[in-house]
Amino acid sequence: MAKVAREVVERSGVDVDQLLKLLVKNAAAELTTYYYYTGLRMNLIGIEGETIKEIAETARVEDRNHFEALLPRIYELGGQLPNDMVEFHNISGCPPAKLPDDPRDITAMLTVLVNAERCAVRQYTNICNITAGKDHRTYELSLSILNEEVEHESWFSEFLGEGPSGHFLRRGETSPFVTKYLR
Repeated sequence: MAKVAREVVERSGVDVDQLLKLLVKNAAAELTTYYYYTGLRMNLIGIEGETIKEIAETARVEDRNHFEALLPRIYELGGQLPNDMVEFHNISGCPPAKLPDDPRDITAMLTVLVNAERCAVRQYTNICNITAGKDHRTYELSLSILNEEVEHESWFSEFLGEGPSGHFLRRGETSPFVTKYLR
């Protein structure tokens, strides 16, 4: 644990224990989303499914990267992950992104995907609001993840016909905002 990191964040007025709870819940959400997106992606078949498979795969890989990027900050602030995977799953800050009853229903599949991303956008916006101007490292990390989650939401939202977002699929590049935290 980086004792000074926790100390300066506490002195800035952030409730570090509450922040750690949020970060651990988000780490759980990222890892469980990665897991559930694997099943979703495997079921994206046929003409309609194949059109969104690449986007689902990019979001899946980036959610794993978000999990990996969150871990050092959790431990720097004196936190840790639960020792039990079921407990970790169950504290997720977002509901599980489970397969819809009919995995061939692409609209239902997209609804699961977009709702997962919308939850993530809300979670990271909350952390950014708590840490802005107070905990620069957590703020910047959360903002980087937020930028990618907003793109994920926009991709799925466009497939649902909710309107144009101006975001484009990144070709050959994953986690452009978060990559610096994975080194």
